[in-house]
Amino acid sequence: MFRGNYPSRVDDKGRIKVPADFKRTLDERYSAKFYITSLDGQVANIYPIDEWERIEAKMAGLSNLNPAKKKWLNKVNYYGQEVEMDAQGRLLLPQLLRQSANLSGDVTVQGNLTYLEVCNLAISDAKAKEEFTAEDAKTLEELGI
Repeated sequence: MFRGNYPSRVDDKGRIKVPADFKRTLDERYSAKFYITSLDGQVANIYPIDEWERIEAKMAGLSNLNPAKKKWLNKVNYYGQEVEMDAQGRLLLPQLLRQSANLSGDVTVQGNLTYLEVCNLAISDAKAKEEFTAEDAKTLEELGI
């Protein structure tokens, strides 16, 4: 599981060095292959390929006529690319996604249980300041959390 939030940096070539705590988990549990994508073009979601393939298997079970499936596939394929981690623990972020999400220089890498989320600092700060509402708490309670 990926937890916490760590600063990182996207270099001039568009590569991000995976923070050490996350890299340790990746090395212990996953291969060096990843799928990097986004549903909104504002953040990069980095999925170990094993986790991504679990999601794809669920989506493959849906009808190809399902409009939500089509929309999802359009988004994740538009922004997405399969990448491999280099020997220095860096991942190349897809150029289109880097531009759309303004991922250059200092960024944050946040653990989201089964994947990592990369945000530019302004978006990360704004998300951290979003109010956790009573409705949010009720939804989690209904899920047994």
